[in-house]
Amino acid sequence: MRLIIIRIENNSQSQIKMGKKRNKLKKITIYTIFLTFFANLSFGAEVNVFSARHYDSDIQLYKKFTEKTGVKVNVVSGKDKALQKRIMEEGEDSRADIYITADAGRLGAFDAKGMFQNSMTSAIKEAVPKNFRSANWTGIAKRARIMYYSPERVNTNELNGMTYEGLADPKWKGRIVIRKSNNIYNQSLVASLVKNNGKKSTCEWSKGVVANMARDSKGNDRAQILAVAAGEADLAVANTYYLALMLSGQKGAEQQAAAKKVLPFFPNQDDRGTHMNISGGGVLRHAPNPENAKKTS
Repeated sequence: MRLIIIRIENNSQSQIKMGKKRNKLKKITIYTIFLTFFANLSFGAEVNVFSARHYDSDIQLYKKFTEKTGVKVNVVSGKDKALQKRIMEEGEDSRADIYITADAGRLGAFDAKGMFQNSMTSAIKEAVPKNFRSANWTGIAKRARIMYYSPERVNTNELNGMTYEGLADPKWKGRIVIRKSNNIYNQSLVASLVKNNGKKSTCEWSKGVVANMARDSKGNDRAQILAVAAGEADLAVANTYYLALMLSGQKGAEQQAAAKKVLPFFPNQDDRGTHMNISGGGVLRHAPNPENAKKTS
């Protein structure tokens, strides 16, 4: 019997408080979730994974899975839209059982199209906090969308009690950089603001942020950090892992040096906490082996 898994990254937004409260959250381990999804599939010869994630760490997890189960993992990498289009066009003829993507927003949108089925198991519920999953998909990795600032141009007192809402404060006029509004990470952040503050307030907030921008939005998250390091802006919004990637030197000496010129800041510590997002996946509606895909170890 042949099982196919399709994976992509989606965005969901949850806020948590950092520090002591963060320790109360159960740790989300990608390896654990993978095993939960793929457990008891040793009857088959292989598992096909369609993924929009491109990390060496994922490949290592697949290898561990194969060592544990004897099931070979075939990886098909691609862009989110292309993979989703393929799954939808193939419909009932699709051989994919599981689809994984980055960002809860993407997962939610795909789920809204009826592409997932209820895939929750006791193992998933035990491993993943409820704010990082729904009835049809679950998070497998998480990250925070935070702020980065120049310690040379931003006084720490300016950041006391700093929130996402504070990005619209006129004191930041000409000092902020952030990606375009069509970016899924920003869309998820805005969705969290709508959830907490309402549409009208968030609309006014967005106008304030635009008025405070140091330049027109351009580039990815790393480009925002680079802009602060270069003195083009004082404050940037980007995901946590990008700074770590830059500091590692994997993106070159220039980016490594730039990363050392900025410091991270976790906003909203006095209320709902910093905005969190996920990468995740779920069992597909037309999965050929749905019961096996949902079995737990």
